[in-house]
Amino acid sequence: MFGRSGNPTLRDNTFERTGHFSGGERMTIEGTVNKTFIMLAILLGGAFVSWGMYMNGNANVTGFMIGGAIAGLVLALIISFKPTTAPFLVPIYAACEGLFLGALSARYESLYNGITLQATLLTMCVFVALLVAYRFRLIQATKNFRLGVFAATAGIMLMYLASFVLGFFGIAIPFLHDNSLIGIGISLVIVVVAALNLVLDFDFIESGADQGAPKYMEWYGAFGLMVTLIWLYIEMLRLLSKLASRD
Repeated sequence: MFGRSGNPTLRDNTFERTGHFSGGERMTIEGTVNKTFIMLAILLGGAFVSWGMYMNGNANVTGFMIGGAIAGLVLALIISFKPTTAPFLVPIYAACEGLFLGALSARYESLYNGITLQATLLTMCVFVALLVAYRFRLIQATKNFRLGVFAATAGIMLMYLASFVLGFFGIAIPFLHDNSLIGIGISLVIVVVAALNLVLDFDFIESGADQGAPKYMEWYGAFGLMVTLIWLYIEMLRLLSKLASRD
């Protein structure tokens, strides 16, 4: 059985659902890395479109933000339940998420100058640091580690869901969105949990390559890793905005 990932797109039975693979090209770590860079390039392309529109005076990019988020969610669900669609739908998912992130980042940038670059650099630094730590086995995805990160991730998702639903009734979860010290502490914890999911993603992708998963699973592994990076980046934006608003 493959290692559990806190990322909902990379579950225990993901590779099992691909069935027995007896021939043809197989998944490799190098191939997954290449697909991840392709996804990142597409995502950045989409982000520059909505970012450029906002910065050039077209402040009404709400459609890109909402449309990109909804389309990305729908595509993510399809890809998660049907991994064989990954080579075709993952690039489209990256473009949709790019439109969403570009519009979201532009909104934050208009409020806090320089926050987008800070969030991007922090996200990349965390990614590289954890990749190096995982590569040299300074941190390992043990069973208890997986369970802890999975439970924390599930708790955070439930909290966000509750906040979304309660928002329709004018009820706000205390400290979750404010810039108090407790609110900043909550955001910091969420950033740490999002970052630790990267370790589980690395382990999941490595396990898939070791077990000889089908070649198309490279796209699926890159997709799961990108989901975590997008979440981490958004949480970095939220944390930095809380800190900046206290100045």
